[in-house]
Amino acid sequence: MIRLIAVALAVLLGASHAPGQTPAAVPRVGVVHHGREFRPWGEGLRRGLRELGLEEGKHLILDIRETNGDQRAVETSATDLERRSVALICTVSMSVTLAARRATTKTPLVFFVGSDPVAAGLVEGFARPGGRLTGVHNQLFDLTGKRLEILKETIPKLRRVVTFYDPSNPVTREGVERGRAAAQQLGVEILERRVSSAEELRRSLQELRPREVDAFIITPDAIVASQSQLIIDAAKAKRLPTMFHEVSRVANGALASYGYNYREAGRMAAKYVQRLLAGTQPGDLPVENYDRIELALNLRTARDIGVTIPPSVRARADVVIE
Repeated sequence: MIRLIAVALAVLLGASHAPGQTPAAVPRVGVVHHGREFRPWGEGLRRGLRELGLEEGKHLILDIRETNGDQRAVETSATDLERRSVALICTVSMSVTLAARRATTKTPLVFFVGSDPVAAGLVEGFARPGGRLTGVHNQLFDLTGKRLEILKETIPKLRRVVTFYDPSNPVTREGVERGRAAAQQLGVEILERRVSSAEELRRSLQELRPREVDAFIITPDAIVASQSQLIIDAAKAKRLPTMFHEVSRVANGALASYGYNYREAGRMAAKYVQRLLAGTQPGDLPVENYDRIELALNLRTARDIGVTIPPSVRARADVVIE
């Protein structure tokens, strides 16, 4: 009898530790975003999971899909993740969330979006989302006027700025409209360049003529944001100041940003992952508002492009890169 028990235990232990196998009990969590520029969100998610005692590889497995600004790739990735029976999918940006929702039918989605998820039809309400979506939101587009104001204060002679956006994104179109109104009040003209892919954005950047504009300002859009480094590098080569919406862009060479910290937003999402894996329904988890706004400045970039940041702007900065 003892020998039989020992043999049975050996078989069980051998099966549970077979090379290349993942224990069936470990849930998989999908993450879909547009690539490199959104990785800080994933870093924040991992940090939040660790703080909650969830160890990657032991308590869950992250299946991360980077789509490089390709909306069709978002749908393909989301469909594949659902086919693989992931426990839930995390999405970063409104356009990615909308595409993932279209491509799936039953998998819970935890989103991070920069506009009103109720108005966009993602959830029924903030306190009781209903359905299979919930997550974190902020109001990126409400800050467009403030970004222009800070840019104008930094560069008093500012007259014309360029922005790029995907015209098929209804949320981004709303942001552009707000930008126009704010620019008119400040006596600034916005040169709008419509792009529907990373390649179109690259061509549009190359076509910018010398002295055609005085600066670049972001209109938060997932395709454009996914190519932030391309914009930063091209703008520095043309000695153009850049105003973004997220602090990590400044660490990567942008002149300034006024908006949110993706790492903190990802950290906030971790508790949704924890609750959903514990069995809570997404429709019962209130949507949370991320309202901490940071001004970040890169003084090194300012020197490189010949911009002097006024003391009044520098004094208000939360993050300053020397």
